[in-house]
Amino acid sequence: MIYSLVDAVGFLREVKNLNDWVLYHFGWLFSAGTLFFLLLCIWIYCSPLAKIKIGGKHAVPVLTRWEWFSITLCTTIAIGILFWATAEPLYHYHAPPGGLGIEKDTPAAARFAMSTMLLHWTFTPYSIYTVAGLMFALAYYNLKQPFSLGAMLYPLLGRPVSARWSGVIDAICLYSLVAGMAASLGAGILTVSGGLHQFFGISGTPLLLFGITVLIVGSFVLSAITGLLNGIRILSNINTYAFFVLAVFVLVFGPTRHLLQFGWEGTVDYVTTFFPRSLGLGVEKKWADSWTIFYWANWLAWTPVTALFLGRVAIGYTVRDFIQYNLILPSIFSAVWMMIFSGDALYIDAVSHTANLYTSLQNSGPESVIYRVLDQLPLAQITGLSFLATAFLSYVAGADANTSAMSSLCTHGITPESPEAPVWVQIAWGSLVGLVAWVMVANAGIDGIKMASTLGGFPALFLIIGVAGSLVALLIRPKHFFPEYFE
Repeated sequence: MIYSLVDAVGFLREVKNLNDWVLYHFGWLFSAGTLFFLLLCIWIYCSPLAKIKIGGKHAVPVLTRWEWFSITLCTTIAIGILFWATAEPLYHYHAPPGGLGIEKDTPAAARFAMSTMLLHWTFTPYSIYTVAGLMFALAYYNLKQPFSLGAMLYPLLGRPVSARWSGVIDAICLYSLVAGMAASLGAGILTVSGGLHQFFGISGTPLLLFGITVLIVGSFVLSAITGLLNGIRILSNINTYAFFVLAVFVLVFGPTRHLLQFGWEGTVDYVTTFFPRSLGLGVEKKWADSWTIFYWANWLAWTPVTALFLGRVAIGYTVRDFIQYNLILPSIFSAVWMMIFSGDALYIDAVSHTANLYTSLQNSGPESVIYRVLDQLPLAQITGLSFLATAFLSYVAGADANTSAMSSLCTHGITPESPEAPVWVQIAWGSLVGLVAWVMVANAGIDGIKMASTLGGFPALFLIIGVAGSLVALLIRPKHFFPEYFE
């Protein structure tokens, strides 16, 4: 961190070199690992393990199903779907990867763009969170392991992880989450900056970006301090309703028929090409590293510490419920969101030509595209300002949960009855995330976001592979770990 402030250029150069090394040597493991996580979730859902209740047979939920769904949606990839839904498909439409024989600016390129959005934003990323969150929930509540990331390896190792090694695992994963949260915070900063430029003509200078960072960090730290059943629950509720209102508005007042057509064609392409594209087969490696691997790394960077939060709020529900509310329902929502917003961007850029979105993307950055899209709809000013507010709340709603979890990870004496860390610890972690995000965005923009994601996700990848091994151990020996359910 000190190096980045003293010599930002040198810091970014070294980060880029390390980022390139990770992608070159381990890109294949990111692809294979994430595909395995999804298949593992399907296996668990269909297994006898699915009937086990998190916390024991008599456990009582702390959240309603709607609250659970909204918190899951807003604490995982919510800011991502706001930032990338309209910008990313333009990259794929105008510059599809080599190796697939797809010509740019063609119906085939549009179909590829939509199917890629579904690949990057639905079942695969949510399966990463589901694997880790489920294992932590079972380890913490059912297997009575301590509040640490090392607890998730207990079934694999056959004994509790020592306090020393558990501390090492926690420290590595805290580093991963700082990088992952900084990357997502960077996307949030750019989204807000794009809105301020659109509506008030304020340019995105480093000073402005710093001011936005302070505002967002202050908000999510304040929300985290209030605890699970106050700020986090309330913000997630509001944010989820805002998502639904925005999506319905764009679907009704946008080119509905074309959105449905883009969505259908993209879905067919997604299903028929799922396995080879998940593994990066036949796709130019540079493109896969820059997009697909970047996303897998970003989700992985968030995953270990996010798992603590997702697992903690799942008490009282079954394993099958967990998969439904952490994988299936959020993935369906994200798929519909992408069909609406990505489809609208493709329609404007490829069919109606009412706005030159790609030029805006190149000249003003991805944060500008969503506001150009909303300009084509009724009540553009109101809708755009509403989107700006939703983007702000979206990151706050996700970051407060993770700030709470990472702070608890650094605090002794955390139990189901006393789950919150001291206020000063939460302020310290929130400030660190904000500082890293500002340095990366102010000096490297969108490339800084991608590098932070990859380097954060790299160590987390190996932990989540181990966590997946723990779930396999539970599947193979359920009677050993949960004798009360298999007597």
